[in-house]
Formats: sequence, C-alpha cells, structure tokens
Amino acid sequence: MHISEGVLSGPVLISGMVLAAAGTAIGLRNLDYDRIPRIGILSASFFVASLIHVPIGVASVHLILNGIVGLILGWGAFPAILVALTLQAVLFQFGGITALGVNTVIMASPAVFCYFLFGRLMVRKPSVAIPAAFAAGALSVLLAAILLGLALIFTEEGFIKVSTLVVMANLPVMAVEGVITALCVAFLKKVQPEMLSWYSQSEGGGQ
Repeated sequence: MHISEGVLSGPVLISGMVLAAAGTAIGLRNLDYDRIPRIGILSASFFVASLIHVPIGVASVHLILNGIVGLILGWGAFPAILVALTLQAVLFQFGGITALGVNTVIMASPAVFCYFLFGRLMVRKPSVAIPAAFAAGALSVLLAAILLGLALIFTEEGFIKVSTLVVMANLPVMAVEGVITALCVAFLKKVQPEMLSWYSQSEGGGQ
C-alpha cells in the first residue's frame, strides 16, 4: 500500500503532509501516558506486517493491520502509523520520506474512520463485536486502496489503470485482514478487554 518516492505531484504531497500533520496532532493531543506502550506495540506490529509486500507498479500490496490499530487506538493510529512508516523509509527505503505524509493518510485515515463507525456500533451492541471487527478490518483495507488510487489519479490521470489494479489486488487482503482483526478482538475481549476502549464503555453502561 506504500507509494514509492518520486511518483506523486507536489500538490498531492503537500496535501498529504498537511493532513498527516493534523491527524497526528489530534492523536497526540488525545494521548495519555498509559496508552504509550500500547501505541508502541501496535506500531511495531504494523511495521513488521507491512514489510512483507508484493510490488505492483508504483505501489505494493501487503498486510496493513490498520483495522485493529484503529479499533484500539482511534486517533492514536496516526502517530503509531507515522512512526512505523518513518522507520521503514529510513531503514529499508520502503515508501519514501517525501511520500510519508500521503502514505500515513492512506493507512491511518481508514483506521480512524472504522474506529468511529464500528467502535460506536460495538458500544451499542457488544454482541456484534466479532462480525463488526471483521468488517472494520476489511473496510479499512478497501478504503486505504481507494485513497491510494485517488492519490495516483490526482497526480496523473494515466495512473487510473494502476489504481484499479491496486484496488483489485487488495481484495484478498481485505478478507485476510478481516479475519485477523476479528480474531484479535475476540482474543482481547477474553484476556485484556481494557485495551478495547469501546468494550470498556459498554461494560460501564455505555450501551
């Protein structure tokens, strides 16, 4: 899902930087010290999972785990994903420094969106937590692929075929991410439900 260095136009890169900075600022403002280890763990998980990738033109297909990152961290997904992408770009030249803002927005925005969409649903109906987690994992990948395609199209309309290919290639990843996210939520509900803020709210009468 990373976009390579030197592909995107200046306006797209600048827009990505501004949006990533705004999302990261919100995430840091809402961050409490107790959640810092949690962000570190999820950032490391994202870092490892997305290193195993299949190049497709100017982008790549790989596991993202942004669904589970979003469900656990909410806006904290922005700083967590930004740190992981920065390390990947510096250590392995995976993605790029100039594309860092766009890549962060591509992966973190769907995470936050799914947090608000499915997290609230889980608060109202905890019984649907597992299918909702699957939907969050799958949808976060689909939205990330669409955002990547839009970034390429806004750079050059000739990228529309590549954008379509990226979206299609991520369809199997959607199913895998959905299963992983559902399994993670089911596991955390049993062993450490406090990691799931929406679950804690429902247990406290947030329904």
